[in-house]
Amino acid sequence: MASSSHYHYHRDDDNDDFDTHIEEFLADYDPIPEPKERKKRIFIERHREEGHNQLWNDYFSDNPTYSTSLFRRRFRMNKNLFLRIVHRVSIEIPYFRPSEDATGRGSLSPLQKCTAAIRQLAYGGAADMVDEYIRLAATTARKCLHNFTAGIISLFGDEYLRHPTPEDLQRLLYENEEREFPGMIGSIDCMHWEWKNCPTAWKGMYSRGTGKPTIFLEAVASYDLWIWHAFFGAPGTMNNLNILDRSPVFDDVINGIAPQVSYYVNGKEYHLAYYLADGIYPKLTTFIQSIRLPQTEMQTKFATTQEAVRKDVERAFGVLQARFVVVKNPSKLWDKEKIGNIMKACTILHNMIVEDEKDANTLEEFEDEDFNFTVKRSKNTSCSIARRQEVRNPHTHQQLKQDLVEHIWAKFGHIPN
Repeated sequence: MASSSHYHYHRDDDNDDFDTHIEEFLADYDPIPEPKERKKRIFIERHREEGHNQLWNDYFSDNPTYSTSLFRRRFRMNKNLFLRIVHRVSIEIPYFRPSEDATGRGSLSPLQKCTAAIRQLAYGGAADMVDEYIRLAATTARKCLHNFTAGIISLFGDEYLRHPTPEDLQRLLYENEEREFPGMIGSIDCMHWEWKNCPTAWKGMYSRGTGKPTIFLEAVASYDLWIWHAFFGAPGTMNNLNILDRSPVFDDVINGIAPQVSYYVNGKEYHLAYYLADGIYPKLTTFIQSIRLPQTEMQTKFATTQEAVRKDVERAFGVLQARFVVVKNPSKLWDKEKIGNIMKACTILHNMIVEDEKDANTLEEFEDEDFNFTVKRSKNTSCSIARRQEVRNPHTHQQLKQDLVEHIWAKFGHIPN
């Protein structure tokens, strides 16, 4: 039998080698690595107190450097309205309340924060465009913008994006009856806002025509440029007809909440107010379109008049974009909710400016006039299905349109186009 010495392993030597490797590993292993040196946050002493003093002396002191007309041009509104907004947000929005840091140094003033937000909305520039003058960083300027837009919606949205009240409807019906469109309460149309930084995965849904992603705004505007309805957020691949199916523009009418309206056209009584619209909109009782190919002088006169009056909403879009260039330039934001807040806040501010600057005309000035319309609080008890059918009645639409054609011809038929 073979000797077992040929199969003897030197286990002691192997154990020594293993122990040596373990010791070397443990010597090199550091379970708690030394922390990397933390980079210091860049701090720029902007002397924000000097920025506030400069802003105050330029526009808000008893003897300001710049006149009220220059204030109106640069802030897009009168000084009293701006100060009213600053006062509300500084009281009710925590971000704009004056505060102090741990050293007792005061924060940026509400004037500085609101001015930074308004300048970004008005001029549509980069966030750091206000750094040198107002003395705040780009990050802070963006925070001012988003907190300001959210605050405007929270504080003023219910009042300045309201549905027309009975008093509003009376004024609208009177104004448009004077323009020979009895029963009309506004013009409806849509506007695109380009979304430059639309996520790549969404570009197909938001791009149309030019290939650039856009977001739709559906709006109803009256002659004084007040925007009564604003529905924002639909993808740019949709058209006015698709958006109408999503829009809440007729919800109050269908749900029986809207005030009841009664008016006469060409001797016939109607009970649903209407909007002027272009040809893409359906033939509903609540829409009156132009005549695409008028065959008679009567139809030509109606088409010319309707297309002229319908420009109210186009003018409102133009003024909104000129007043707040941020909604004219392509949006560089990523967050769709923040984009929507900017559009909604600009619409609210636009209406606040319209109210502040328009003539204070009320129905009391016209109380001696004979109205061909009445407006009452809603007491509609019919079901929503019946009201929906009433809105979509093509016969009523055609009859109302024909009566308007004859009404306008009776008023203006003797005047050449």
